[in-house]
Amino acid sequence: METGQINVKTENIFPIIKKFLYSDHEIFLRELVANATDATKKLKGLASIGEFNQELGDVAIEISIDEKEKTLTISDKGIGMTDEEVKKYINQIAFSSAQEFVEKFKNENAGIIGKFGLGFYSAFMVSDKVEVVTKSYKPGVKAAKWSCDGSPEYTLEETEKEARGTDVILYINEESKEFLEKSRIQSLLEKYCKFLPIAIKFDGQQINNTEPAWTKKPSELTPQNYQDFYKELYLFSDAPLFWIHLNVDYPFNLTGILYFPKLKGGYEVQKNKIQLYSSQVFVTDSVEGIVPEFLMHLHGVIDSPDIPLNVSRSYLQSDMNVKKISAYITKKVAEKLAELFKENRKEFEEKWEHISVFVKYGMLSDEKFYEKAKDFCLLHNTEKQFFTIEEYKEKIKTQQTDKNENVVMLYTNNAEAQHHFIQPAKDKGYDVLVLDSIIDSHFFSHLESKLDKVSFKRVDADTADHLIENEEKKESVLSKREEENLIALFKSQINELKISVVAKALSPDDQPVTITRPEFTRRMRDMAASGGYGDMSFMPDEYNLVVNANHPLVNKIINEESKQKKEELVSQLCDLALLSQNMLKGSKLTEFVKRSVGLMSGESVAKSKIVLQ
Repeated sequence: METGQINVKTENIFPIIKKFLYSDHEIFLRELVANATDATKKLKGLASIGEFNQELGDVAIEISIDEKEKTLTISDKGIGMTDEEVKKYINQIAFSSAQEFVEKFKNENAGIIGKFGLGFYSAFMVSDKVEVVTKSYKPGVKAAKWSCDGSPEYTLEETEKEARGTDVILYINEESKEFLEKSRIQSLLEKYCKFLPIAIKFDGQQINNTEPAWTKKPSELTPQNYQDFYKELYLFSDAPLFWIHLNVDYPFNLTGILYFPKLKGGYEVQKNKIQLYSSQVFVTDSVEGIVPEFLMHLHGVIDSPDIPLNVSRSYLQSDMNVKKISAYITKKVAEKLAELFKENRKEFEEKWEHISVFVKYGMLSDEKFYEKAKDFCLLHNTEKQFFTIEEYKEKIKTQQTDKNENVVMLYTNNAEAQHHFIQPAKDKGYDVLVLDSIIDSHFFSHLESKLDKVSFKRVDADTADHLIENEEKKESVLSKREEENLIALFKSQINELKISVVAKALSPDDQPVTITRPEFTRRMRDMAASGGYGDMSFMPDEYNLVVNANHPLVNKIINEESKQKKEELVSQLCDLALLSQNMLKGSKLTEFVKRSVGLMSGESVAKSKIVLQ
C-alpha cells in the first residue's frame, strides 16, 4: 500500500479562481476592499494594545481609476506587509493572514473579515496583471512590490513607498473594462461597502457610513434614528410601522434591525429586502434559511460573523448556527408583537391590516410562533371591532353554537359583494368576520385543527336559517307535489348552468330564492387558488339554488295560471339570485334588465316591489 500527500498545483488553481470561485465577477471589489478593511483594523487593534505607538492619522481606504493606464487601485493605510509576509500570505493560496491574526490576538480582533485567504485572488477574474505595492508598519522595513499576470510565475522586488499600507493595482482586462467606469465602481461600492467600519473614499467623496444604526446599542438610538436609517436603506419607501433591534452575543453573534413595512392584505411588498452582512460587509439579500419564510417580507439588516459561508461568501451553508439564528429571530418578533399588543392595544389594532399576513403565515408555518401569537392574533368583524381568538369565541358562543356543540364562526371574504348574505345573518343575531387576505382560507382551516369544536363557514354557504344548524325545523306550506313541481320549474330556467335546485322551508322574511356555495368544495378551490392542495380544477364549483317554499312570492308562482307569467317570474328570481353572486353577465344581464323594465311596466308599483325584493 502506498501513501502520500496530494499536491495542489497553482497552474490548476488559477483557472478555477478565474471562472468558478465566485458566481459574479463584480465580487472582486468587495473582497479587495474587505481585505483593506482588515489590514486597517489590524493596525488599529495593535495600536489599542500598545504594539503600534505611532500616529494612526487618516486611515481611509481610497479607490481610484486611471483610465489611461487602464488600472483600478485599492489603497489602504493599514498594517502593510514585509517581503516575507508577501511570500507567506500571497504566494501560499488559501493561507489567510486574517485567520492567523485572529488566532494571535483573539481578544482584540474586532471583527476581522477574512477567513479563507482566497479573496485577493478574485482580482485575477477581471485583470491581465495584478501588482501589490506594500510597506509594513514595522520601522526600518523596506517596501515590497509583487507582480503576477495570472500564471504560476510572479516577481517580488524591493521598491520605494513613502507611507505604510498596501496598494493593490489591477490592470483591467478587455472583457472587464466596465470596471474602469466611475459609475460602475460607484454603484458597487454603494452595494457592498456602504456600511464598512473604515472610511471608503472614491472620486473625492466618502461613500460609506462607518457607524450604521445596527452597530449601536438600542439605548443609544432614538425613534428618529431608526426612521432615518430606514430611509438610508430604502430611499423611496413609506415609513415603517415599527422595528426590532437584534443584539445577541451568545450562543452566537448577531446584530441587526428588522423593520415591519406597511403590507395591506397580500404580499405586494417585494421580497429580498433584508440585507445580510458579515462584520459590516454586504454578503447577500437572499436570506432564506436565516430569516423564517413568513418574515421574508420584512425589511432591514442582519449582521453576523457566525453565519457560515462558502469561500465566496455568496451562498449560505446550512448548519446548527443558522437554525439557532432563525429560531432567535422568530422568538424576538413574537416577543415584540406581544409587547406592542399589551402596551397599546388600540395602536396595535390600527396596524393589524399591515401585520396580519405576517402573523397568520407565522402561525401556519411555525408551531412555537403559533403558541405565542394565538394570544395577540386578532379577528375583526364587519363592524370593524377587533377580538382575540378566545374573546371572539366567547362573544358568539351563545348565538352561534350548533346542535353538535360546535361554535360556528361566520365570515365574508368581500363584505361589499356579499352584503346580500351578511345582512340576513346579522338580522338573525349572528356576527360576521371579515377574512379577506390571501392566506385566510389556509389560516382558518388551521385554526379549525387547533381549536376544539370550532368551525368556519362563509355567509353564502347556506341560507341564513341554515348557517347554524339547530334542532328547530320549519314546516313547509307547500305539499310535496307542489315542491317537486316548483323545483322542476326552476330547473328548467337554469339547467344550462348546472346548478342544483332545492326547496327549503325557511322564514317568510328570508329571500325567495338564494344561490349558495357549499363550504367544503368552495374552500378547497379557494385554497388551491392561493397555493395549497395542488390542482383542484377537477373539482366542480358547486352552486345550490335554494327556493324558499314559505315565501309569499313563491306561493304566487305556484298559483299563477299564466305559463308565460310564471316563467317570467321564475326567470326574474333566478337572475336576481345569480346577480347576488356576480354570476349574471353578458347577454343574460341585458335580458334581465329588459325583463325588469317590462315587469315594472305591466304591474302595479306594489307588485313590482314584491317581484324585485
